[in-house]
Amino acid sequence: MMPDDELKDFLDHKAAYYQSRWFIDQDPVQIPHLFSKKEDIEIAAFFAATLAWGKRASILIKCHELMRGMDMAPHDFILNASPRERKGLSSFVYRTFNSVDLNYFFTALHHIYRQHDGLYPLFLEGFEQEGIKGALAHFRQIFFSFNPPGRTGKHVANILKNSSAKRLNMFLRWMVRPDSPVDFGLWPKIEVSQLLIPLDLHVGRVARSLNLLSRKQNDFKSVLELTNRLAVFRPNDPVFYDYALFGLGVYEKF
Repeated sequence: MMPDDELKDFLDHKAAYYQSRWFIDQDPVQIPHLFSKKEDIEIAAFFAATLAWGKRASILIKCHELMRGMDMAPHDFILNASPRERKGLSSFVYRTFNSVDLNYFFTALHHIYRQHDGLYPLFLEGFEQEGIKGALAHFRQIFFSFNPPGRTGKHVANILKNSSAKRLNMFLRWMVRPDSPVDFGLWPKIEVSQLLIPLDLHVGRVARSLNLLSRKQNDFKSVLELTNRLAVFRPNDPVFYDYALFGLGVYEKF
């Protein structure tokens, strides 16, 4: 077990290495990096994060397929696609996410951009009421308020049921963190210091091996424990260390 000062130096070095332009080329974050318009970036990022489970090569193939199906203009597609244009994606499937889920995502996002002015105001509304936990809970509540199919609920994490919300927290990292070659920093009114670590199997395994996490489950309580522990090293930006933990787990098999 390393002393805290040595552990911080180690994590700082690894995080700085993996938070690099080359990282984009092998990660689902490359999908929103295809775009320059804010709303296109947000929507592409939301879909990329939603589908970010399994092998990264497979995730990227399906995300590129989805963007092409939306004519490489996701915001315009969400707002204006006809039923016939949506039907062009009726064969889309990735693991358990299929066209039924995709069609509901289109519907929900259409309402969110028409009625709530987009994803950022919706997350911000929850954040201003109850911090980052409020943002995650409020978003899910609104997202599933448009008569969803029963099967679709599993594709957006519910922190009220102790889900780690890995994909939503990764999406927020992409949207909120500024001054990064990987993350976009598009949502400045959500505080970087309040972001939560995107906890998956790799991050959890490395965190436990470094004695940063004591809980055995990868759940929301573990997310809070690990984020609070990392905040000791970098209180203004604890999720910076997501790069270190993820990189150590995926690339170095730590």
